[in-house]
Amino acid sequence: MKIATYNVNSIKARKELLFSWLEREPVDVLCLQELKQEEKNFPYGEFEERGYRCEVFAQKTYNGVCICSKLPMEDVRKGFGDEYFDQQKRVISAKVGEIRVINVYAPHGDLRGTEKFYYKLEFYDRLLRYLSDNFSPEEPICMVGDFNVAREDIDVFDPELLKDTIGTMKEEREAFERVLKWGFIDAFRYLYPDRVQFTWWDYIGGMIWKDKGMRIDYILITEPLLGKLKEVYVDLWPRKRRTPKPSDHAPVIGVFEL
Repeated sequence: MKIATYNVNSIKARKELLFSWLEREPVDVLCLQELKQEEKNFPYGEFEERGYRCEVFAQKTYNGVCICSKLPMEDVRKGFGDEYFDQQKRVISAKVGEIRVINVYAPHGDLRGTEKFYYKLEFYDRLLRYLSDNFSPEEPICMVGDFNVAREDIDVFDPELLKDTIGTMKEEREAFERVLKWGFIDAFRYLYPDRVQFTWWDYIGGMIWKDKGMRIDYILITEPLLGKLKEVYVDLWPRKRRTPKPSDHAPVIGVFEL
């Protein structure tokens, strides 16, 4: 089974590129973030033509997540079930076969001390409660998405330049680590402890061509899936397209032998 996470930065703008990529990389389960389109306008039919059923939790202009699967999905849950946090459409989960798939688009945040900075930290606390209230680390869970945090200095192209900036601040990293300590393993870092690999590159300055980026997109797994994990890789093909304009993220794919 191949499970992919991909922040498309607008499904409308990236649809053509996404479908071209899926022809090259026909994953079984596709988790998208930052759809920026209402559920009623999502291209369900075009995904169905390619063999995917999609469950969508989205809103106009901002945020939005979905799980598209070639395999049957059960027990779909949209949001936290929390009126305050679910104003922003950032979390969706479903049971796909034996695996609980959770797709997350964490807030970008802002400078320390701002409202968006505190909201990001609150989001991670709410995510942790959501996990504790609904699931167990003894279950086979694959949580993926854009978490907008680079875990360690190895996950940014210049630790000194980016020190204490959005995505590397101590408070953000600690909040993210608390979520991982609930029972998750960073699948890529487990397989490749010392490899430098990014998943996001700024549009400005041709950063993708200089490979000056950050690793902020993750595949996180619980212990029951560890023995079934075969590979995790980042596919640079869609990020390096010049036309149509790509997302600033690249997809991350996890391969499991079930």
